Amino acid sequence: MRWAHIPRLSFRGFLLAFALLCGAQVALGQKGDSDDADSGYRPAPSENTVEDVQPLPIDAPAGSEVVVVAIDRTVELGLAAFVRRSIEDNPDAAAIILEVNTLGGRVDAAIQIRDAILDAGPRTVAFVHPRAISAGALISLACDNVLMSEGATIGAATPVQASGGQAEAVGEKMVSYMRAEMRATAEANGRRGDIAEAMVDREVVIDGVVEAGKLLTLDTDQAVKLGMADGKFEDLDAVLEALTLESPSLITTELNWGEEIARWLTEPTVSGLLLSVGMLGLMIAFYTRSVGAFTIAGFVALALFFGGHAVVHLVGWEEALLFLTGVILVIVEIFFVPGFGVPGVLGLICVITALVLSLIGMPINVSFETGLLAEAMTRVLLSLMGAFVLALVAMRLLSRTEFGKALVLETAEAGWTSAPAANDFLGRVGEAITDLRPGGKVSIDGERYDATSEREFVARGTRVKVIGKDGHELIVRPEEDS
Repeated sequence: MRWAHIPRLSFRGFLLAFALLCGAQVALGQKGDSDDADSGYRPAPSENTVEDVQPLPIDAPAGSEVVVVAIDRTVELGLAAFVRRSIEDNPDAAAIILEVNTLGGRVDAAIQIRDAILDAGPRTVAFVHPRAISAGALISLACDNVLMSEGATIGAATPVQASGGQAEAVGEKMVSYMRAEMRATAEANGRRGDIAEAMVDREVVIDGVVEAGKLLTLDTDQAVKLGMADGKFEDLDAVLEALTLESPSLITTELNWGEEIARWLTEPTVSGLLLSVGMLGLMIAFYTRSVGAFTIAGFVALALFFGGHAVVHLVGWEEALLFLTGVILVIVEIFFVPGFGVPGVLGLICVITALVLSLIGMPINVSFETGLLAEAMTRVLLSLMGAFVLALVAMRLLSRTEFGKALVLETAEAGWTSAPAANDFLGRVGEAITDLRPGGKVSIDGERYDATSEREFVARGTRVKVIGKDGHELIVRPEEDS
């Protein structure tokens, strides 16, 4: 690849291309929005009235701790890490109250929160105030008790993806998966699985509740009547009163700085930009055969990407080891075995695979069946495209600025040249210090130079003769053939 042969790219064109890439990253990051144990107390399985609902007593001593966790904004992986920590750090609490007010978010994040709630030791209570839509419905139904404020809503949990600025339904496999998750979650707490399914699948018909072709969303009174909620309460104080706890110690959990940063770093637009900058650094390293400012910036971007995803438990030792192996192979390719050979190819495969795995919040088999694996691969591909666009801009626009001119020498300076002059090396003989296939390194009079074989593989240690020059590389052939 030679930058000099790349067509000119206008600044306006770059902005358009980059905007499209960012939009695609955001759209893919939004895919999977779910639009869609015995704890002591069980809701009624069928018909209730708001007035008939009884208190939800908890047998706990006076002064027991009650933990309040906010489920707000978009449901994403940083929130999942926060909820999981809040539950794990309070195993002896009398109750954990989740204040739910969300329009949904990532499927994998919602499932992580759902699993953490079902495994929790304390009584879990969802207080829907005022809405638990999409992923919020799955999270709420995972709790032992579901309480709702006046005018609250719960439901519409079918998975969707953003496309062209509009929400579109995902494939049947994802719908089927979420339908099973919703039914299992509802039935785990004694609620009607068919109603939970109707929140996901438009084809589910329940006489007197929902007809074909419509997703089910329940208001407070409907949810209580159908046994999907346990009561209507004005505010959090009313909820605490219903739990019949004497002088409870109220603990409100908050995001720590690591979780706040993780929520920002794993946001689709930010993570997409980090991927693009990281890929750009790798591309420049391959082209220049060196590690400069842009390459270091690329590795820093990838480190931030992996760090954010490690906090939300998407990056484990397997992904980290795979990524590190890829980086080592890339370094070997750049410094020890020049020429795009086996180490470089394997290194890129390892890096890309690690990046794809770090975007998946479910087991690989589930991710494959639901299409999330394909989504992650597409995001990484878009990042590669973004890196290419950024590379074009760096070479075309920066060269016109004073900063860019300071980075690239336009003319030779006395006492130093960036590459040997062709006339100075024609006919000189040296030794291949790496295999040339066709690129590699040669030594001439004790100095190392980049070189390319004229037309054939040249083994390390072979005597070679310089016959020309291409850019910064010498063109050589075996001396015995000259």
